[in-house]
Amino acid sequence: MAYRVGFIGVGNMGGALVRSIAGNDTKNEFLLSAFDINTPLLNKLVSDLGIKEEPDAKSLVSNSDIIVLAVKPQYCDQVLEEIKPAFQPGKILVSIAVGLPIKYYKNIIGDRAKVVRTMPNTPALVGAGMTLVSWDDQVSGEEKKVIMKLLGFSGKVEELDESLMTEVTALTGSSPAYVFILIEAMADAAVRSGIQRSQAYRLAAQAVLGSAKMVLDTGKHPGELKDMVCSPAGTTIEAVAALEREGFRNAVMKAMEECTRRAREIGKKN
Repeated sequence: MAYRVGFIGVGNMGGALVRSIAGNDTKNEFLLSAFDINTPLLNKLVSDLGIKEEPDAKSLVSNSDIIVLAVKPQYCDQVLEEIKPAFQPGKILVSIAVGLPIKYYKNIIGDRAKVVRTMPNTPALVGAGMTLVSWDDQVSGEEKKVIMKLLGFSGKVEELDESLMTEVTALTGSSPAYVFILIEAMADAAVRSGIQRSQAYRLAAQAVLGSAKMVLDTGKHPGELKDMVCSPAGTTIEAVAALEREGFRNAVMKAMEECTRRAREIGKKN
């Protein structure tokens, strides 16, 4: 049996998820459809992937088993009110909106609605995403397996207690932006040294990719791996000392604190 999965919103994050599923679901276990008010964006996605285009959000919900709500938090009220009449028992709502708890959705579409709260990130576009998921108690064990498989096409998926979903925004949902800035800064420094920019980006990105893989594959503490690179009186320890002088760690921690603060504000507003 193929599950009908409809996406409301195919912007940066929604589009990344759709493309990752379409590109990796080789057994055609999920039939994809989409709707977005941005018609050119929707038309391109439909043309690229050959998925079904729905005329509006309400029709999409009527024709789907699983509905992925991929719109910004400030638009969720409007969309949920629109789809509420079509949200029949048995359908599952999967939201990627930051800051909004499961009870927010149930307050609008009903206490018996099945709701899944997630926090994905944009590396889903290349199958290297990290998605956290929290469950409403209405979602069955079998349905959880289906959702995990669906989200797994975009990368890694882990369960997380809902009380921590807002807190994890800064760690996974927003963190690719910090890494992109790091790669850009590394490349800029390399360009100053005479390395061609295209090569500098490639080398910096591979260094970040390889470093992350070492953390995941070796299981060693990041500090231990850092020490392995820092030879006595060598070049790397000088770079590390400069980062410490400039407050690198503190800047990252402050950035994550601000990200979390904003995520909490969004939740409180709703």
